[in-house]
Amino acid sequence: MNQPLPTTKPMVVVVGRPNVGKSSLINRIVGRRIAVVEEEPGVTRDRKVLDAEWNGIEFNIVDTGGWLSGGSELDRKVSKQSAKALEDADLVLFVVDVQTGVTGEDLEAARLVQRATCPVLLVANKVDDLRHEQLAWEFLQLGLGEANLVSAQHGRGTGDLLDEVTRQIVALGPIESDESADVAIPRIAIIGRPNVGKSTLFNRLIGEERAVVFDMPGTTRDAIDTVVETPDGPLCFIDTAGMRRRARTERGSEQYSVLRALEALERADLALLVLDATEGATHQDQRLAERMAISGCAAVVILNKWELVPSEQREEIMATVGDRLAFLGTSPVIKISAQSGLGVHKILPALMDAVDSYHQRVPTGSLNRAIRDLQQAHPAPGAKIRYAVQGAIDPPTFTLFASGELPATYLRYVERSLRERFELGATPIKIRVRTGGGR
Repeated sequence: MNQPLPTTKPMVVVVGRPNVGKSSLINRIVGRRIAVVEEEPGVTRDRKVLDAEWNGIEFNIVDTGGWLSGGSELDRKVSKQSAKALEDADLVLFVVDVQTGVTGEDLEAARLVQRATCPVLLVANKVDDLRHEQLAWEFLQLGLGEANLVSAQHGRGTGDLLDEVTRQIVALGPIESDESADVAIPRIAIIGRPNVGKSTLFNRLIGEERAVVFDMPGTTRDAIDTVVETPDGPLCFIDTAGMRRRARTERGSEQYSVLRALEALERADLALLVLDATEGATHQDQRLAERMAISGCAAVVILNKWELVPSEQREEIMATVGDRLAFLGTSPVIKISAQSGLGVHKILPALMDAVDSYHQRVPTGSLNRAIRDLQQAHPAPGAKIRYAVQGAIDPPTFTLFASGELPATYLRYVERSLRERFELGATPIKIRVRTGGGR
């Protein structure tokens, strides 16, 4: 099964029990609010790798969920994710809450961290003033050395901490450069309503349990990027939280989750729209597909849980998909079971075809011959396309120089003709018209 690509940057992993301020520290280090922060234990549930830099030294920093001793099945899965992150770490930041003091969970987590084969820095967070500095001595009992004192919320001490982080990174020695680092990797967002199986599909595609999978809507709170090597080259998958109707989205962490999902869609080249096959295409799925169309990324529709659909209902389900998602045009529809893996092998070939179409550039001569042929077959009413150029890719964007206005129906005909002529597949096509000039 495909495995994540190795990174050439040092991996700094932030760990600790829930609600000690790990995500606040991540946001302070990265310099923007990218990790979800909320006064609720366990908001961060999946591993999340982010780019960071200090004094010209670049590194990856990993946000993790907190260790949760005992608890529910979800708690145990979150703890497993944190433990897994330690295996890939070059440096560990173990975060504690100086205002709460040493807890049993701190002691248990410290024992796990002590098994790491890489350096560990103890970080005492929420040191907002001199009075709190005196409380940090209590954490010497963890056996991780003297604490680095910070207040992630106010920025106090974070510069000193980053100085120590970069000193440790330099001590790791030179890192070999990756000649493929500058190669653009297609980014694929996994989009869908809550609880349709996005994280299960994500785990199936990347070949390890990277995102926490749990049968409860809203488990995934952040967008998670994972690069995997495939026979056709690397792909970057972005697992996102499910998006619900605004009226059903509570303020707080779920609101931020929706924003993260929309941001993921904006920076994606392609999107997998995951539907629950037992429900068909709902009105909310239609709204999500509209977001995909607006973003300009290519689309592949995934009908998950297909094995649960009775055979006599399958034709009706496909009809609702064709009707409500008609504006996605020729986007392929793939029937799968993310749980069992049925049909998942069809996804990567469909994605690679979409990637090729998304990046496709049509030679100017071929484009204008196609414009000539389609006009000969069906002339535009009251106008003529004199010339056409492709101004951009990602997605393919064509500018038509016309003698007058072209009706929307004729532009749809032009789009359909170009798509068929140049086999542009599932990628969206943008067509712009300039009138009154041209050749």
